[in-house]
Amino acid sequence: MEKKKVSKKDITYYVVFAILIGLMIWPTSRTYMQQGLMKIGLFKPNIEKGQVNTEGSASPMVLTETMSISDQQGNRLSTHDLRGKVVFINLWATWCGPCRAEMPSIQKLYDKYKDNDKIAFLLVEIEHDQEGAIKFLEKENLNLPIYFPESQIPDTWMSGAIPSTVVLNKNGTRVFEHKGMADYSTKEFEDYIISLINE
Repeated sequence: MEKKKVSKKDITYYVVFAILIGLMIWPTSRTYMQQGLMKIGLFKPNIEKGQVNTEGSASPMVLTETMSISDQQGNRLSTHDLRGKVVFINLWATWCGPCRAEMPSIQKLYDKYKDNDKIAFLLVEIEHDQEGAIKFLEKENLNLPIYFPESQIPDTWMSGAIPSTVVLNKNGTRVFEHKGMADYSTKEFEDYIISLINE
């Protein structure tokens, strides 16, 4: 019986296939692939769909939609205390690849508004993994304000999906929500944030 010869084309195919499988399995490369997909516009937060219908609900935030959090020094804060500011809340975990992939886009948004006292950024690491969160920030050269939950996270904010992003208007009303990874450095999202700040 004659052995079938393996051609260079077959070898190249198998090598490329093995590399692609390896890249998909390796967490760091998965993050880079997700960030690349965000850069080409596949994961834009859809403001129209992400907006919560607040017609007739300009009243203060419902108390069930508040959360107590602490910063890295242990100082506690309630989201209810931030009324009068636009509040950008991102719920994430250190082990979550899509969470890590969207962080650079949040950093860009944060850099533009970190000195504006009309907006607060709360990046809430839901597992309370302070050591992991600090290591991640240092490794990725990020300086985002990280918090940890000290009370139950409202189901309307997360409902089991991470990353999950919520924006509260100055009245404390939830006006935007997005489940899953997104690029928050887009002009459309920045314009949306500006419109809330100027309300």
